[in-house]
Amino acid sequence: MMTHPASVFVIVFTAINVLACLWLMWWTARTPAPSAGPKTGHVWDGDLEEYNNPLPLWWLGLFIVTVLFGAAYLVFYPGLGNFAGLGQWSSIERYEVQMAQQRERFEQRIAPLRDKSLRELAADPGAMSTAKNLFGAHCSTCHGSDARGARGFPNLADSDWLWGGEETSVYETIANGRHGVMPPLGAVLGDTGVNEVASYVLSLSGRQAPADWIASGKERFAMLCTACHGAEARGNPSLGAPNLTDGTWLHGGDFDTVRATITNGRDNQMPAHAASLGDGKVRLLAAYVLSLSAEHEPTAAVAHVTSDGDAR
Repeated sequence: MMTHPASVFVIVFTAINVLACLWLMWWTARTPAPSAGPKTGHVWDGDLEEYNNPLPLWWLGLFIVTVLFGAAYLVFYPGLGNFAGLGQWSSIERYEVQMAQQRERFEQRIAPLRDKSLRELAADPGAMSTAKNLFGAHCSTCHGSDARGARGFPNLADSDWLWGGEETSVYETIANGRHGVMPPLGAVLGDTGVNEVASYVLSLSGRQAPADWIASGKERFAMLCTACHGAEARGNPSLGAPNLTDGTWLHGGDFDTVRATITNGRDNQMPAHAASLGDGKVRLLAAYVLSLSAEHEPTAAVAHVTSDGDAR
C-alpha cells in the first residue's frame, strides 16, 4: 500500500485529468458545427484539404460516456490511491479465493490416494506423474529439474539425507521446512586450528591432507564438533548435521570450501510448504522425493564426488 502523500497525489492527479477531459470536450463542442468550418491548412495529394469541424454529437457522446464510465469505475473499484472503492474489491482477495477453490478441487481429485502410505504413493505411476509436475512447479528452482541439486541445495536423487529419509521426516521437511545452521568457528580455532580441522574432516572421506594437521585436527574436532556431528562424525539427522565420513558435500568438498565452512559457518533455509500447498500436494511431493532416492542404492563414497570434491 502506498504512503498517504503518494495516495493523495494519485487521487488529485486522476481527478484533475478526468475533469480536464470533460472540460476539453465541452470546450470543443460549445458552438454548433458549421456546414463547412475553417480549413486547417493541411493538404494531401494536391487538392485534399482538412476542415476543422467539431466532433459529431454521437461521437462526442461516446467520449463523454467513456469518461463517466471511468469515473464510476474509480468510485466502485480500487484506482484512487489507497481508496479501496465502494465495492471493496481486491485482487489479492480474489486470488486467495481462486487458489482455495483450486486447492479444494485438487484435494477432491486425490482423495482416493489419502489412505495410501508415502511408499505406496511412490509406487503409483499416476500419482508420481502428478507429483513430478508439482516438483517442477515448486521445487525445481532450488533442487533442479532432475532433483540433483546444486551447491547449497541438496541432491534429492541419492540416498544421502541431512534430516533423515523416513516417510515422516521427509514429509516434515517439505511441510514445515528446515533451518540448518553451522556455527562459525574461525574466531575460536584461529587460522591454524581451522586448517587442522579441515584436514581432519577431509581425511574422514579418504581425502589427502598433511598427517600432522590431521592428528591435531582430530583432537580439536573431538572438543568442538562431536556435539553435532557425533564422535564418529557420521552426523545427526535430528539436527541436520551432515555425515562427514562419506563423499557427499552440500557446499563443496575441496580444502578451501571446507575451510570457509568451518571459518564462517553456513545458514541454510528450506521453506515450509504446508500453508501454500496443502496436505495432499505435500504428501505427493514427499512420495516423489522418496521415489527418487529409491532408484539409487547406497554407493561408495567416491562415487558421489568429482575431482574437486563437489557433491553430485
